[in-house]
Amino acid sequence: MKILTGFFNRPRLGLIILAYVAFIALGMPDGLLGVAWPTIRHGFGIPLDALGMLFLTATSGYLLSSFSSGKLISKFQVGNVLVVSCLLTGTALICYTLVPEWWMMVALGFLAGLGAGAIDAGLNTYIAAHFNAGMMQWLHASYGIGVTMGPIIMTLSLTSPNSWRTGYRVVGVFQLFMALCFFLTLSLWSQKNSDSDESVKKITEYKTSFRETLRQPRVWLSMLLFALYVGAEVSLGTWTYSLLTESRGVSTQTAGFWAGSYWATFTFGRILAGIFAKRVSVEKLMLFGTSGAIAGAILLWWTPVTWTNVAAVAFIGFSIAPIFPALTTGVRNRVGDRFAANTIGMQMAAGAASTVIMPTILGVLARRLSLEVIPVVLVLVFLILLAVFILSMRNKNNEQHIRGDRINN
Repeated sequence: MKILTGFFNRPRLGLIILAYVAFIALGMPDGLLGVAWPTIRHGFGIPLDALGMLFLTATSGYLLSSFSSGKLISKFQVGNVLVVSCLLTGTALICYTLVPEWWMMVALGFLAGLGAGAIDAGLNTYIAAHFNAGMMQWLHASYGIGVTMGPIIMTLSLTSPNSWRTGYRVVGVFQLFMALCFFLTLSLWSQKNSDSDESVKKITEYKTSFRETLRQPRVWLSMLLFALYVGAEVSLGTWTYSLLTESRGVSTQTAGFWAGSYWATFTFGRILAGIFAKRVSVEKLMLFGTSGAIAGAILLWWTPVTWTNVAAVAFIGFSIAPIFPALTTGVRNRVGDRFAANTIGMQMAAGAASTVIMPTILGVLARRLSLEVIPVVLVLVFLILLAVFILSMRNKNNEQHIRGDRINN
């Protein structure tokens, strides 16, 4: 009881909960698209790989706002940025459902990405500046909840109102509601909080130039790790529904449910990994995650019976859950404190760029060859991810030995 009482008496608990709910809302649109895509493309009369156009504009907006978030927050404060960002995202999602042409939806993707990038960066900055690392873990678990809810919302939209537009309208209205919540709590977001993460301040004390950072091979390996992982995560979440329904003959309801299970087991795995993070090293979490992802992708490729399809998707989601937090936590070990701050932004940019490149490549391959190429490519990507991680750790160990020899000499 004392723990619960202390928790609810903590200052600004309402803002923490609001931030978590906002991250749930942030994840919902990412879960909608994969389930809605077959219906959207048939409605607009566009090819399978046209999805890359929407990824391109949305990611462009996301990169622009996330890179500019520091200046925006310092000038307008985080509360105002969150209000405008939620308004922008909610309006764009609702307008998706009103436009008659595909190119208009693609154009709106830039606005949706612009808002999403500012929400993501704004909340991450706020939690990092005012609360501890544990709060950050739960923030990203909230995103997993939102991505899990997205396919469920869209599946219900396709089976009951029989329109993908209803799902986007529901999530768009929820984003507008979050904008209202942020507006009503504007004064609270500018207050100071003593529960800050001191390790973030130490990293940011280094004023290392980007040019010097880019000369480090370790930094490029770290960027490659994020590009491989994030691209694979988003690709599977995007193409799972199409693979199951259009190539494997799985029913719409079942495929929608198990597409959601990918994000559900993903969220559960991240929560579970957070519990054992103090007992298991970052390296072991990464190795366990990639090994499980390889096994799951092979099972999805093999697919002897129908139930193995959905089991493989769920298992991959559970396996990859700890990878992103493990890579983020281990960046200081891979590149050192001096280059950590610059590398964090660079590897996030590499991951964001990969959300456009990898799903688009898979779409092109699926159109020209078959949707069955998707699990094959995923096996290769996860294998390369594991190899690059081992190489990055070996590189780190070699440099530690070299530094040790210099000290001894």
